Amino acid sequence: MKKYEVLGGNLPVVICELEAGESMITESGSMSWMSPNMKMETVSGGGMKKMLGRLVSGDSVFQNKYTAEGQDGMIAFASSFPGDIKALQISPGKSIIVQKSAFLASETGVELSMHFQKKLGKGIFGGEGFVMQKLSGNGIAFIEIDGHAQEYDLEAGQELLVSTGYLAAMDETCTMDVVAVKGAKNMLLGGEGIFNTVVRGPGKVYLQTMPISNVAELLSPYFTNK
Repeated sequence: MKKYEVLGGNLPVVICELEAGESMITESGSMSWMSPNMKMETVSGGGMKKMLGRLVSGDSVFQNKYTAEGQDGMIAFASSFPGDIKALQISPGKSIIVQKSAFLASETGVELSMHFQKKLGKGIFGGEGFVMQKLSGNGIAFIEIDGHAQEYDLEAGQELLVSTGYLAAMDETCTMDVVAVKGAKNMLLGGEGIFNTVVRGPGKVYLQTMPISNVAELLSPYFTNK
């Protein structure tokens, strides 16, 4: 990739400039605009196992591959929700675990697969989903963050307590667990839910300030038929 630029403030779009012959992959429907010489090809992105993995994790079975033909090209990917677009450098030994639907686009060297939490309860009660996404391989990947993105670099053994839905991504070296909110009164009347997610270093953690699930819950009373 020649270069990229994230524009738009809290309504972001990433504009990528490719050299002739270079390609990018994205989930279905993520392309916003592009130069006329960008050729689209719908691909499986791997064998049946990877296709089924994307289906289980809530993603489209197929991906779109865009290639700059004949000359340099340009392609843009806009966020589907107000927030941030983060560029992550993926390399061998440095994979990133992200929430479902966070992946926006990447260079073709990046592989997208499902990532299971070791314990079922971690996904169900942690709010980030039993199946998350793993970005591995080599290249730049762009992910969507709901709201503002706050980053923390955790030392080995250092912990961060995160409320349900606020964990957007973390280095693969980090681990997560689920703990119950202390005290029955706090659970029932505190309004913070019953469980929290504990993220443990070493590694970088990406938090989001406006989980789309929380926004949907806040807006639901306004769409309820009376």
